[in-house]
Amino acid sequence: MILVTRLNGAVFALNPDLVERADCTPDTVITLVDGTKYVIAESVPEFIDSVRHYRASLIAQASRLEEAPAASSPTDDEQDAVVLPLHRKER
Repeated sequence: MILVTRLNGAVFALNPDLVERADCTPDTVITLVDGTKYVIAESVPEFIDSVRHYRASLIAQASRLEEAPAASSPTDDEQDAVVLPLHRKER
């Protein structure tokens, strides 16, 4: 998620994977794939830089995870201990 600022100063998190386009009209208008529009205080170049930084950080983090030594596989008892039921059991 990236942080962007509404024109009134309120900051909110936006998922850049859902952005369809960014327009400068002269305010920056972000349009999501579902048609939702947000007017933000950041310029289009600032917004694009934020998206680039976000994506670069994801790639860097994934690269670090690949280089980390693999953890040992959990035993059956350990695996059962961390699994949570999704539904209540019928009585």
